[in-house]
Amino acid sequence: MLLLDYQNVLIQSILTERFSGAPPQSIDQVVSDFDGATFHISTPSSKSQILISLAIKCYRELVQYGAEAILQREYGNYITQTEAGYDFSILIDLENLPATPEEREDLVRRISLLKRNAMAAPFEKAFDDFAQLSEEASKYTTESAPQGVQEGGEVMAIHYREEEAIYIKASHDRVTVIFSTLFIDAVDRIFAKVFLQEFVDARRRAIQNAPQVLFRSDPPLELQGLKGVGKTGEKGELGFITFDIWLANDGRM
Repeated sequence: MLLLDYQNVLIQSILTERFSGAPPQSIDQVVSDFDGATFHISTPSSKSQILISLAIKCYRELVQYGAEAILQREYGNYITQTEAGYDFSILIDLENLPATPEEREDLVRRISLLKRNAMAAPFEKAFDDFAQLSEEASKYTTESAPQGVQEGGEVMAIHYREEEAIYIKASHDRVTVIFSTLFIDAVDRIFAKVFLQEFVDARRRAIQNAPQVLFRSDPPLELQGLKGVGKTGEKGELGFITFDIWLANDGRM
């Protein structure tokens, strides 16, 4: 089984080496992630100051759902003027690093999770919305709940690729995450079937809290009528993978 790291391993490796006391060197590397996100690691003004910049197609959408607040929370004083052509930048001064090895290691970890932290914004909002809807729903029976509680929160759309998107919706009892995936050829569809079967088998192997996974070729109910939802066309077959994350009132699965 191939496991993809959720941190950027190259950024983690470069910063770990620089933070360990290695002599400062010039850096100018562009790193492209599997989903089209691009990082630029450079030392534009001094070998002891490392600029890390992120460009991601859906950044404006992420900002709508609170990405700036999350990035401020995670990076604080390290945030600097955004590099031209990118969406977000942080600047690390090697002469002013945290005092302890544990703090430096934690800083490396947080920087290598830059894209993950930006992408977390709609998910954090969805879980916050779930908590609010769940509390509101507890005041009513199923039949008497207001329409807004029954329907749940807004569908948040993240178009992270040209033809693909992530849709996230909070309800009073779950958070639903839907991936639209473009299958260009038959091999892609075979891989998708194997991938989805793993989730089905996980539930059968007594992992009862594994998310329910559904696949369909037409938009699921949560997306019907939503503007911009793609359809199968000339570029390939579009599929929709739905994860239903059922939660307790305290937010646990």
